[in-house]
Amino acid sequence: MAAVSFCVSASQTERLDRFLADQLALSRTVAARLIAGKHVTSDGAPLRASARLGRGAVVTVHLPDAEPPRTYAPAERDLVFVYEDEHLAVLDKPAGLVIHPGPGHWDDTLVNVLVGRGTALGRGSAEGRPGIVHRLDRDTSGLLLIAKTDLAHRRLTRMIEQRRVRRIYAALAWGHLANSPVDIEAPITRHPTERKRMTVLAGGRHAITHAAVVARFAHTDLLRIRLGTGRTHQIRVHLAHVGHPVVGDREYGLGGARRVTPSERHAAERIETLAPRQLLHASELVLDHPVSGGSLRLFSEWPVDLVPPLAEAAGDPSLLAERNPLRYLGFFASDE
Repeated sequence: MAAVSFCVSASQTERLDRFLADQLALSRTVAARLIAGKHVTSDGAPLRASARLGRGAVVTVHLPDAEPPRTYAPAERDLVFVYEDEHLAVLDKPAGLVIHPGPGHWDDTLVNVLVGRGTALGRGSAEGRPGIVHRLDRDTSGLLLIAKTDLAHRRLTRMIEQRRVRRIYAALAWGHLANSPVDIEAPITRHPTERKRMTVLAGGRHAITHAAVVARFAHTDLLRIRLGTGRTHQIRVHLAHVGHPVVGDREYGLGGARRVTPSERHAAERIETLAPRQLLHASELVLDHPVSGGSLRLFSEWPVDLVPPLAEAAGDPSLLAERNPLRYLGFFASDE
């Protein structure tokens, strides 16, 4: 059993399970399992998951010997990659695809498809998530980084933690932002009673989202959004928090079209009727290659299934025939 020790430099940490997960790039489940097994100590004494440590505390984590790699049932599905080499791949993820195996989805996830494709995958640090560096919600489409080697996985994970990977999204949101650009900074945590949802709540994990208006329509804004942090459901939760939820969002929509003035609600309802899912798309990735150091800037256009509600919101039927609606609307010219 290997041991890793580090010294706390912050004045005080958040809960140990969260802190440990962040420091060692583990999932919360794996961190909690190590703590429960008394593998995390300070001054020789096991620590509790709720412990908050002060500056100067030395934490030792005893890591169990590596287990044999878990096997994954192969699956087949057509995938589009916008970039691929021996170290990493960037997938243009379709909506509806779950990223990694879990309850209800043990053999039909992206990991299963990559295994079926024969794609090499870095082991990663979280059980059941080989190659997965970051995630997209099931019904969010767009660019997703995949690590094909352990080296690439470690470096990409660190780059994301250090905010050296620019993850940019396009979103159609209800209403109009009062200011643009705007930084939305509010802590996010799991909802206290609805455990599948996230919420803004004091004591949650620090989260910041940068949003700017690209185009303003009658009832909506097309937003260019850059992640400052990468919390679960972050964009959707933050936009709902400031009163501008993503169009088509069934969980955080705050009433959707029903929030529009009654005299104009019919037009808003037409937009909502055309939305098959949340109008949120990971449209751009900017990073230095984790091994070669070369610059990568990758793009993904607005997906076909979301063009009808966008055209309806814009009041521009010509968008239905436009092959590159985001470029047409000046989205990629809005780089910061």
